[in-house]
Amino acid sequence: MNQLIAFCGLDCAKCDAYLATQANDDAAKQRVLEKWRAQYSPDIPLAAVTCDGCVTVGGRAGGYCGQCPIRACGVTHKVANCAHCADYNACDKLAGFFKTVPNARVTLDEIRRAL
Repeated sequence: MNQLIAFCGLDCAKCDAYLATQANDDAAKQRVLEKWRAQYSPDIPLAAVTCDGCVTVGGRAGGYCGQCPIRACGVTHKVANCAHCADYNACDKLAGFFKTVPNARVTLDEIRRAL
């Protein structure tokens, strides 16, 4: 499976919402919606599990993508993901996120080393 690394370092290609959307599988999207409603909030709309990937500008951005400050910054800077940003090592947005999802930093660090 190919990777689709979001600005923050998460792999959209592993996201259940992304996979269900790309497969055009409404039943799978409904299962993701039920799971997310149980995990996060019962008020999550179906649009939240309809996603073309966080780095897809102009596509359907599900979940938190519409409010994500990391994504908004990456779009503004026109980078493939945050590993490509000159401000990567000094980014407060990423530093906070990496405390919650340290594997995202590992992914972005690997990309940065390969640049």
